[in-house]
Amino acid sequence: MISFNADEVFEIAVQIERNGASFYRKAAESVDGGNRDLLLGLAMMEDDHKETFMAMRTGLTDADKRSITPDPGNQALLYLQAMAYGNVFSADPSEALTGDETMEEILNTAIGLEKDSIVYYEGMKAVVPATAGKEQVEGIIKQELGHIVELTKQIEALKA
Repeated sequence: MISFNADEVFEIAVQIERNGASFYRKAAESVDGGNRDLLLGLAMMEDDHKETFMAMRTGLTDADKRSITPDPGNQALLYLQAMAYGNVFSADPSEALTGDETMEEILNTAIGLEKDSIVYYEGMKAVVPATAGKEQVEGIIKQELGHIVELTKQIEALKA
């Protein structure tokens, strides 16, 4: 069985945020006006999350880097392994963008990516020690949920 520690969990989180920012920036290239501003704003938020996770990773103790919090059913650990080794987040989602997507298609893709990251971060909470930033992870989850709300509002506005 592959074992994870908090350092590795944060490393994956940094990559997720990097990929998210890249997706939003590339998507912004194919739109204009307020849509461009929205996507660039979301990219900056992902950059902020990346910096938060990098700082959390830097603050880990040697003990945090060697061990994980117990996961009695191994559910969180199994999920994190699937995310890390199942290539769900290993590819940059911006590479799939052709530049011909409608704003609605971009927003729907973004919602899916945000949902995937939330599920990962929920699993992350089970293996990240409280002293290593569990509360910060919860805060980022709330922000990602806010992104979904904003993206959904934007889709509704497009349809109106």
